[in-house]
Amino acid sequence: MEDCIFCKIIKGEIPSNKIYEDDDVIVIHDIDPIAKIHVLVIPKKHIKDFIELEDEELQIKINKAIKKAADILEISEEGYRVITNIGENGGQAVKHLHFHILGGEKLPTR
Repeated sequence: MEDCIFCKIIKGEIPSNKIYEDDDVIVIHDIDPIAKIHVLVIPKKHIKDFIELEDEELQIKINKAIKKAADILEISEEGYRVITNIGENGGQAVKHLHFHILGGEKLPTR
């Protein structure tokens, strides 16, 4: 999608602080973090949101990228939070599926 900021990051048109990349997924630091560690796991294929993610193979690849990112960030043992926002009422600001990994500190429970 031409006007999608994540698609532009994936194409290299916008710089990012990348921590992991494979053929299907990219993991970058969030530019406005809300936790000590805050990265985004983004599939390279443009998919609007979690509801539209029907590709089971891509789901597995995203899960593996989340685990790989947690290992790279050295938060696997201490714990972390994985979040995706769906739609405007769910707080989704960019209409390209992505998952937030938050960690590096004790996060509030709800």
